[in-house]
Amino acid sequence: MLWNKRGRDVIFGFAGQDLLAWALAAFFVIGAVGNWIAPPNVRAEYTRWGYPDWFHYVTAGLELLVAMFLAFASTRFWGVGLGAAIILAAIATLLLHKEYRHALLPTTVLLFLILQGYLSF
Repeated sequence: MLWNKRGRDVIFGFAGQDLLAWALAAFFVIGAVGNWIAPPNVRAEYTRWGYPDWFHYVTAGLELLVAMFLAFASTRFWGVGLGAAIILAAIATLLLHKEYRHALLPTTVLLFLILQGYLSF
């Protein structure tokens, strides 16, 4: 990593915390698109977990909102908070249904959100 004059880490001219936020935003955009389109396997998962048929649209909308909040430093606090709430709900759903291996990715994302919160605030 390179350091700028203010002592902040810089990668390709961008602050590391911004790059992490944008990577998380991209993750949530991909998740939003996947949940909005909801191929048959995704719909089957929502049904298996006991959610209504339309709930994947709610998830997609919230994930898109998280991505938009994370993209800008002025709203990043809200993105981290809402993102953590969504991810915690996903982890709880997966653990409740004993899908422990499936819970590894959201747990990793939660750790990155916590890191983002630490770096940004």
